[in-house]
Amino acid sequence: MATDAEDRSKWPGYIEDGHPEVFDIRAMPPQPKRRKPGQLSPEEIRQYFEEGYVIVKDFFTKEELEPCLRDFEILVENLAQKLYKGGKIKDLYEESDVYTRLIKLNEEFPGAAVLLHKIGKLPQSLRNLWGNERLLNVVEQVLGPDISGMPNWNLRTKTPYNEELTVPWHQDAGYLDNDAYKTLLATVWIPFLDTNKHNGCMEVIPKGHRTGRVGMHQCCSGGTWYIMIEEEEMKKTLCCSAEDRKLCAIPFGGFLLFNNVIPHRSLENFSNQVRWSIDLRFKKTGLPNGMFGLKPDVEMRSSKDPNMKIDWETFDSIDRTKQQMASVKDIVKVEEDQEFDCSVQGPWMRKWELTHSNIHVKKHQYMERVRAQQEEEKQQQEIKESPARKKRKQED
Repeated sequence: MATDAEDRSKWPGYIEDGHPEVFDIRAMPPQPKRRKPGQLSPEEIRQYFEEGYVIVKDFFTKEELEPCLRDFEILVENLAQKLYKGGKIKDLYEESDVYTRLIKLNEEFPGAAVLLHKIGKLPQSLRNLWGNERLLNVVEQVLGPDISGMPNWNLRTKTPYNEELTVPWHQDAGYLDNDAYKTLLATVWIPFLDTNKHNGCMEVIPKGHRTGRVGMHQCCSGGTWYIMIEEEEMKKTLCCSAEDRKLCAIPFGGFLLFNNVIPHRSLENFSNQVRWSIDLRFKKTGLPNGMFGLKPDVEMRSSKDPNMKIDWETFDSIDRTKQQMASVKDIVKVEEDQEFDCSVQGPWMRKWELTHSNIHVKKHQYMERVRAQQEEEKQQQEIKESPARKKRKQED
């Protein structure tokens, strides 16, 4: 890990400045004068700004979440058919349910769960969940009345005993362009079953956002595409400790609300079921979204137009996953044929030191490219020098 200012300056993701006022209680907007359905208590909103997170239980109804599970079944069915027709698996495992079928597919074709993580468009049920009026009423309490959804939503397909889907300590801001370091993002993490330590729930470090800084991260953790922040770095830069971590067991129907600079992670799944979840992100309309120009937000609520409709068609016209992978073709190997490719790449790989080599990073190829580029630049410089100039250099 880089330890001094000179080493840290090599990596564009690291900035000395912090902006605690963007994330702490000073950022809390005036609360709506009229109580709206779903809104949290003043104590819960205050906790969000003071602690960096809040656990909300018994929020979504069974009727709101079950359509999502039915769409997950369709996604898994389509994936099974593709793998079967492509000769990657010999059984469709049609007798299994939404919580077990993907496990069997992933056992026969390792990486199947990652293929679902890479889907570029939201099923209608997840659109409905993201634009849920009661949820937007909560988000209004932390961001104000002008709300946009960010393109970096993620469907989490955490199969058991799968390192690729176990997320290390990190700050979400570490994945984003530096222009978003002064943007408050509200992440809503929604599980589709009761989550606990055994099946891979989340952990956060309360008050880890107080410095308003983004610590030094590395890429990528173990066999994953995830960035990571070491515990010593959290102590040094963020003034927080993993010893103070809080286990966030979220029941079906609840969600975890947190900001983009609080350190958090998800634990490994040791159960016999898929831990389905989704994270949805919101920000104040007009502020930088940190997406490296790859995709704009989707506007969800406007103080100027209370009756506005969410334009999902325009939002879904750009596949964020394809865009982010194409953006780093010059530094890591990105497969041209993505149909059965289980690797993930993105612009965050430009921000941090590549410390691990795996199918996502393929660091050795990155280093070869760097060396080749340096050699080419040296040769071009030599060509530009005139024979007379070379002679003068030799005489000197």
